[in-house]
Amino acid sequence: MLNRRNTSPLITGTIILTLTGFASRFIGFFYRIFLSRLFGAEGMGLYQLISPVLALSFSLTVAGMQTAISKYVAGETLTRDYRSSSLHLFAGLVLSMALSVLCAAGIYCYSDSIAVYFLMEERTAPLLRIIALSIPMATVHSCINGYFYGIRKTGVPSLCQLSEQIIRVGSVYLIYYLCLKNNMTLTINFAVVGLVIGESASMLVSLIAVRAHFENVVPKNYGPLLSVSWPAFSSACTRLLQVAVPLSLNRVIINFLQSIEAIFIPNRLMSFGYDNSTALSIYGVLTGMAMPLIFFPGAITNSICVLLLPIVSEADAADNMSTIKKAVYKSIRYGFLLGSLFTGIFLCTGKFLGNLLYQSALAGSFIIVLSFLCPLMYIASMLGSILNGLGKTGITFLFSMLSLMVRLAFVFFGIPLWGIHGYLWGLLASQAVQTLLCLFAVRKYR
Repeated sequence: MLNRRNTSPLITGTIILTLTGFASRFIGFFYRIFLSRLFGAEGMGLYQLISPVLALSFSLTVAGMQTAISKYVAGETLTRDYRSSSLHLFAGLVLSMALSVLCAAGIYCYSDSIAVYFLMEERTAPLLRIIALSIPMATVHSCINGYFYGIRKTGVPSLCQLSEQIIRVGSVYLIYYLCLKNNMTLTINFAVVGLVIGESASMLVSLIAVRAHFENVVPKNYGPLLSVSWPAFSSACTRLLQVAVPLSLNRVIINFLQSIEAIFIPNRLMSFGYDNSTALSIYGVLTGMAMPLIFFPGAITNSICVLLLPIVSEADAADNMSTIKKAVYKSIRYGFLLGSLFTGIFLCTGKFLGNLLYQSALAGSFIIVLSFLCPLMYIASMLGSILNGLGKTGITFLFSMLSLMVRLAFVFFGIPLWGIHGYLWGLLASQAVQTLLCLFAVRKYR
């Protein structure tokens, strides 16, 4: 059993993350409706096409470092060793910022080549130059969020997430209003400008929060937090890199494969017989309209996963098989029930929601097909969290890879034969494979 001192911050943090996740997704959901009506399906396709570059840059620069910082500052609440935790935060920021500046410069300078040879759409080049500016800012608030996750103060990351969404949406609407007032042409570039403004706001909030934190908790006579020697700094960098590098490599591999998947969907649609504009429009409807709606209820299971991992980790360390079996049973049961509920909702209302929200019958048909993903996604995500809590991160990585390979097979061979439905079937097949593998991996705990 977890003691009250450990569970209270965990449960409180999970509630905060759940509420923030819903609020953020709610704002983002209606923001996408606004964008889809403003720029159309093709514009949404272009906007979604730059996502792989952002995901890869995040994986390369800060994804692993955020987790590493969390790991090494987690003991601060007990030891009050603020010098050590601030040193690890500073070291993580230095390492990640060096990578992010290089990454941003590379994307900015080679945006035309990336657009043509990687994304295979030259119109994304100006969008890439804009998003390159957001990478260092995203790195700063991600590292600081990692620090606050480590000390179990989830309010700050939640505030950063909400401020980023609100400022992004507000800035794009303001730009839209000014363009409308002055009879200026509005392009999808302005939505990417809003993304940069949102990241700037999130960075400022995180910087203010971390400064206020250290001013409040560090005694006046504690001395300068970063008055350390080069060997101490070097040692902190080494410890962080030992954790961050393997995690980053895993994330880079997964995101690279996901990028290949996203980039080649419009390309394979053209092999099916569509022109470039139609292929981008279908891609925009699928990834910018239907999928966000299907993924919207996932805020519930994402928060449950945050709660499950430490509970299972502690139960595993204590050899408490009863708690692990109970977690597995409830994950399967409630994942199936919750997923079935949303499958029924999306099946019954898919066409209505597609027309109401996006004014798109195609989005409605996609929502109906994708509704069957819900039980599979929820069970797999919760069982994946349990496996990570049991220390089986290599297995979950392998399952993700196998699932991605199934999707890629449908992208390259299914779409040219059956069009976009070949990809939809691939999504269902890959998620079924991942879920079955997770069920097999936890079979001894059932």
